[in-house]
Amino acid sequence: MAEAHQARVQAVVEEMVQSLESDHIRKMQGRMFRCSAECCDRSSDSMTQVHQCIEKCHNPLAQAQGLVTSELEKFQDRLTRCTMHCNDKAKDLFDSGAKEPAVRSLMDRCVGSCVDDHVNLIPSMTRRLKENLDSIHQ
Repeated sequence: MAEAHQARVQAVVEEMVQSLESDHIRKMQGRMFRCSAECCDRSSDSMTQVHQCIEKCHNPLAQAQGLVTSELEKFQDRLTRCTMHCNDKAKDLFDSGAKEPAVRSLMDRCVGSCVDDHVNLIPSMTRRLKENLDSIHQ
């Protein structure tokens, strides 16, 4: 993918991840650490009980991180498939005898279209992630 297109996608995705981190993940981390500290304060519990308690405190955050990772992987896979389609179109054009400038132009327009389409998916993906993060039981 051309550097400018890649930088554009990266910037939009980073902005989304930072928003999720500051609005949701960070709060979950705080709850996890406070919950874990409370587990450690239970002096009458056995070591196993304390470890189980701490693990239970970590589960919501682990679930949240898994959700975000999974959604980002799906997004990346879709974008990759789109750009692979562009590569195939460019190869077909080149094989049909087109000159390199025409092939490069097609490739740039095609990848640009992939990027536009996928950048436009970010708001709905963000909304879906926020709803899913809000539904995780603490």
